[in-house]
Amino acid sequence: MKKLMVLALCILLVMSLVPVLAETADGAGGQQNGGKIIVLATGGTIAGVGEAGKTAGYIPGALTADELLFAVPQLAEVAPIEAIQICNVNSDDITDEIWLTLANKINELAADPDVKGFVITHGTDTMEETAYFLNLTVKTDKPVVLTGSMRPATSISADGPMNLYEAVCVAASDEAVGKGVLIVFSDRIFAARSVTKTSTYNVMAISAGEMGAIGVVRDNVVFLYESPSKKHTTETEFDIAGLSALPKVSILYFSVGADPELLRFAAERADGLVIAGAGAGEFSKEWVEVINGLSIPVVISSRIDDGVITRDNLLCGNTVAANNLSPQKAAILLQLALTGNVGQEYLERLFLQY
Repeated sequence: MKKLMVLALCILLVMSLVPVLAETADGAGGQQNGGKIIVLATGGTIAGVGEAGKTAGYIPGALTADELLFAVPQLAEVAPIEAIQICNVNSDDITDEIWLTLANKINELAADPDVKGFVITHGTDTMEETAYFLNLTVKTDKPVVLTGSMRPATSISADGPMNLYEAVCVAASDEAVGKGVLIVFSDRIFAARSVTKTSTYNVMAISAGEMGAIGVVRDNVVFLYESPSKKHTTETEFDIAGLSALPKVSILYFSVGADPELLRFAAERADGLVIAGAGAGEFSKEWVEVINGLSIPVVISSRIDDGVITRDNLLCGNTVAANNLSPQKAAILLQLALTGNVGQEYLERLFLQY
């Protein structure tokens, strides 16, 4: 009964958008390009419920995919929709098994000529990681779009309904074909490789740092201005079809006084390491000594939001520069690399190409 009351409140909040969306549905740039959109739900804040009106203290992943879609009836004006519940969790509980399930499901469904594109509802905490993993592993040119929200469905001015609506518009758009995996959030379109979360509360918490957005959505009209240049989706060499798990990669964050024994501890329990170094991927002499003695692959990233790490920045000859990938995305690329034959030259090539 309580869940039904909460759902009713969500619908009342969302219905305030009806006049705006109904008006724009008749405007130029409509997205009726044929084919259905598959919505793959994983939970997160967009499916969260809590005390009416509040933005904190909610339960993520409380609403199902069907309930999310029911709250935005204007989606039917964009394209036929089919909902699939992959999981219903806080995005901090996303696992590589869920990643593999998502990628394999998309690859399976993409073969259907009646499917136009995909939307994945996801929590914002790890959305950028899921997006980058899918960007490297799905084998289709059809649009794959992630979205979520910063406010639960029961909050005042919840942002989830509009984000979901705009994500479906992008997934249904011919403009998004062949652009790799995208994230749609707060009217902006981001490429999976560069997108990141930049705030703990702001409804514009999803950004792309110095790379910027590649497009915008205005009501139901999609404007894409840039195309990702790094290899993605159908161009990648990664095949996850037969995998049930990914190699283990740990990320270690360097700070003043960071214990070098943490490196040894992590190296004993992982197949590879990523270092979130200071500045251009730097760390203490004590860390240099330990890393020089490691036999597993080590990739050097930075705890700084923007910038590039090059081979010339590296303090240890047995490490690989992460280019401008964040530590969490460098870890994903290293995980996929470790499913094949790993060597120094191979890893250096991957981090330049992807």
